[in-house]
Amino acid sequence: MKHEILIPDLAGLDKAAEQFLKEIGDNKLIAFYAPMGAGKTTFTTAVCKALGVSADAVSSPTFAIINEYRTASGEPVFHFDFYRIEKAAEALDIGLYDYLDSGALCLMEWPENIEDLLPQETLKVSISVNPDGSRLLSWDN
Repeated sequence: MKHEILIPDLAGLDKAAEQFLKEIGDNKLIAFYAPMGAGKTTFTTAVCKALGVSADAVSSPTFAIINEYRTASGEPVFHFDFYRIEKAAEALDIGLYDYLDSGALCLMEWPENIEDLLPQETLKVSISVNPDGSRLLSWDN
């Protein structure tokens, strides 16, 4: 089934994040595919905020590769940025599968850099930028 969420502007971000969490159901492995500047980290921040993570706690893990946050109920959320990963072994060295197998929500930016390591059940979400500056999230499940 095809899912789409239009984010008209930054003011619509929180509502879109809440809708996204409802629509993804029990999926815990979420891979965001989008070009540089499309809003992967911005949307991830909104998703974390909807889960009760302090918005100022969320940042791009570009250099750390992974950040761990806690939801309002104390559940972990893992936020990955694989932009700097050049070899699959680098992702494995951080214990990738320990995180992916943890049952926690895993939000992944630049998953194309570790495509061959992603489990089959990973939900692949595209973020596209429309000519008017709005964003469209789309995925199949």
